[in-house]
Amino acid sequence: MTRKIRVVHYLNQFFGQIGGEDKAGMHPMDKAGHVGPGMAFAAALKDEAEIVGTVICGDTYFGENMEKATKEILDLIVKYEPDLVIAGPAFNAGRYGSACGAVCAAVAEKLQIPVVTGMYPENPGVDMFRKHIHIVETSDSAAGMRQAVPRMAKLALKLAKGEPTDAAADGYLTRGIRKNYFAEERGSARAVEMLVRKLGDREFVTEYPMPQFDRVDPNPAIRDMSKARIALVTSGGIVPKGNPDHIESSSASKYGKYDLEGIDSLTAASHQTAHGGYDPVYANDNPNRVLPVDVMRDLEREGVIGKLHRYYYATVGNGTSVANAKKYAAAIAKELVEAEVQGVILTST
Repeated sequence: MTRKIRVVHYLNQFFGQIGGEDKAGMHPMDKAGHVGPGMAFAAALKDEAEIVGTVICGDTYFGENMEKATKEILDLIVKYEPDLVIAGPAFNAGRYGSACGAVCAAVAEKLQIPVVTGMYPENPGVDMFRKHIHIVETSDSAAGMRQAVPRMAKLALKLAKGEPTDAAADGYLTRGIRKNYFAEERGSARAVEMLVRKLGDREFVTEYPMPQFDRVDPNPAIRDMSKARIALVTSGGIVPKGNPDHIESSSASKYGKYDLEGIDSLTAASHQTAHGGYDPVYANDNPNRVLPVDVMRDLEREGVIGKLHRYYYATVGNGTSVANAKKYAAAIAKELVEAEVQGVILTST
């Protein structure tokens, strides 16, 4: 009888059925067998593999203790003697995606076994770990779980068996790894064929896809900064303590407008970050690191700028759609123009 492939599944506190944000600080723990979405994976893996253990960790704990948490999670994984590790899927949850990517990368490096996770392409974990691990493309929310699980399970089994994989066929995000191969036709012939297909309005696939960027014409330079009114805008999620507008940590559906009157510097007691796509510790400790109110006040006093605009605008860029980002920008720009703001400093993470 063929031995089943032993699988360990990594989950955060929510999908691990421990709790929501109130349990995000939980330390790593493990349970025998499958938990939550592990049931769907168990069905998709069929008789070829078995989830022998599930490791669960809070997103906040992992983000604030990445090195320590990774070691603790590895220790829990090792005791199950797995042949394969599956993490997530994390969809567009930034902290969860970063944790899934970090765990998978550590397992691949230390244990030398296959790993698979799943994320939405705009999840920050993708850019952080795509070169090191296989990341199956998913939708932006858990509504896509039914589609993500079979694809992840199929790829996981292929990797565990040592079978060849292909990004297009197997549904994982390209890893930026080039492989040499011998093509039947030389490059010039392939290029001409591609051009003919393009001119004939027929489908073709480029061998070297290029990134696409919006082009924005720059405004004329400010002639005299010492007389200019300058505003601060951020996608780094800096908000008043308690996040009064409840701006989401990912896929923000709104932005906030906040008063800086009488404020010379942001403090841990007055402001925080709502962003879920980066480690919040340093931003919460000193919010000026993301929104430099302290430096702007210095420049204002020194006469380098005319005045810091009374209000700043903030949202979360983590997973926020381009359409929403453009909508927020248009609304904010309209207000800034009406307030006779000459320049904007836009900070990110």
